[in-house]
Amino acid sequence: MKQAELTVLLCLIWAATLLYGEMFAYWRPSLSSCSWPQLNRTSSSTADPDYVKVAVITDPQLMDRTSLPLPPKSLALELAQFFTDLYMRRAFHQSVLPLRPDVIFFLGDYFDGGPYLSDEEWSESLSRLRHIFSLRLRDRYLNIPVYYLPGNHDIGYGSLHSRKAQAIRRYEKEFGSRNYRFTVGKVEFIAIDAQTIDGNPQGVLASSTRDFIKNVSMDVQVYPRVLLTHIPLYRRDWTDCGPNRNSEIINQRILRSAGSQEVLYQNYITEESSNYLLDSIKPVLVLSGHDHDQCHVIHKSKKGPVGEYTVGTVSWQQGNLYPSFMLLSTSNFVPSNASSSEEAILTHLCFLPMQTHIYLWYLSLFVFTLVSLLLWPSSGVSVWHHCSDFMGIVKQVIGNIRSRTKEKIEDLNCEYEMIWDAEGSMHLVKKALGTPIAHSSERNSVESRGNAVMRPTARKNTSQDIEASVNGDTDADSVVDPMAKLLPRASRSLTKTMIRRLVRTLRMVMIIAAVNIPLYVMLLFKDWIDQ
Repeated sequence: MKQAELTVLLCLIWAATLLYGEMFAYWRPSLSSCSWPQLNRTSSSTADPDYVKVAVITDPQLMDRTSLPLPPKSLALELAQFFTDLYMRRAFHQSVLPLRPDVIFFLGDYFDGGPYLSDEEWSESLSRLRHIFSLRLRDRYLNIPVYYLPGNHDIGYGSLHSRKAQAIRRYEKEFGSRNYRFTVGKVEFIAIDAQTIDGNPQGVLASSTRDFIKNVSMDVQVYPRVLLTHIPLYRRDWTDCGPNRNSEIINQRILRSAGSQEVLYQNYITEESSNYLLDSIKPVLVLSGHDHDQCHVIHKSKKGPVGEYTVGTVSWQQGNLYPSFMLLSTSNFVPSNASSSEEAILTHLCFLPMQTHIYLWYLSLFVFTLVSLLLWPSSGVSVWHHCSDFMGIVKQVIGNIRSRTKEKIEDLNCEYEMIWDAEGSMHLVKKALGTPIAHSSERNSVESRGNAVMRPTARKNTSQDIEASVNGDTDADSVVDPMAKLLPRASRSLTKTMIRRLVRTLRMVMIIAAVNIPLYVMLLFKDWIDQ
């Protein structure tokens, strides 16, 4: 494969990855893994559908200046808000709406720092919320009723209600009453303000919530009831949350102010208030949020066991890598037993794309692209050919080093002897160290060896002559040895090759970016702009 073909292939891989990560991943819940649970029809009437389809969403918790330790209006905060809002908008428009729900429930925590935001900041966050869930386009979704529930990040806990009264006023002005009831199909839903149920009984807000619950309990129960509460009901510490739980179990923690005993923070409604709600409302099912992770528990009540589903957050920035929403099928006919949930309502949990994993895949693909372009050979030559050439150079260098080492070892294991011939010319003769050395008496005599005579007077200069001779041999060897030229030449060649590859890689990356960055920007703003 040539380099141009590799670039085209990488462009296609990037395009397919962007299309999946920015578009197709959000289609998967509505196309395959998510479907409305089917109720068993027990009524003989065929005029109406069997059930009403309800989508449940909770804890979008829009990021604001209270969410991260970043300066307000900073670029980093604006980017974090944009990509978080974009994820939820895609989830709503491409995963939830294609399922064609008849009704939508929001279970609270629409803002992150709701009670602490100024009116201007709150209005800005409200505008973002409307844009994400297209709540401003009421003419487009007139046939989909939407019901809201207050959360602790919207109005605060009881300790804030006296100091941040404007938080409740502006919530009620936009979203309506905090405690109310409504009917979907043949199922009655009871929505309560869970932030006030454990408040000081003498307080206005807490007493109004308990008065509402008392009125509900006194009414004749015609349809099965479902309790909607932002804060989950009480459960024992380390209660198992079922197979859909991804994070650690959160145990009960409730803090109260020293003076008024108003709630500062709580994970769950207290055990006393939970029993009061179950015995007064007599629900067949409880739906809650607040925990940001999925949980299914069974409560005991006077009427028998009651299941509670805590729905996970719809945002990928709220501590849950697996955001979710829930589908309900509520009966559209009167069940034979008003206290039975099997005939009245069914639930199905749906998971949204894991945005963090998508971004990690983008990063891995970027690294793979750089490595591929850097290491891919030029002119269609195989990578193994380049590797074999390089290994040949390495072997040649190692062989030269070994041969030189062997010669030097042989030189260290011998001595040189000066021999004069009959004409007076001197010659160096290499002799092994194992040769017996002549005694002093023998060195003082003149020894005849054929036509050559060794003279003792030359012994004193032997070491200097041998050193000069050896140095001369070494210089001669360096001229002949090819390793002295091979290493600098290979280094220069490797440097040039690396520079050429870096330039080539930069050029190819720019080509891939020129094709895919416009595609990415188009996908971003396609989903962000109202159509």
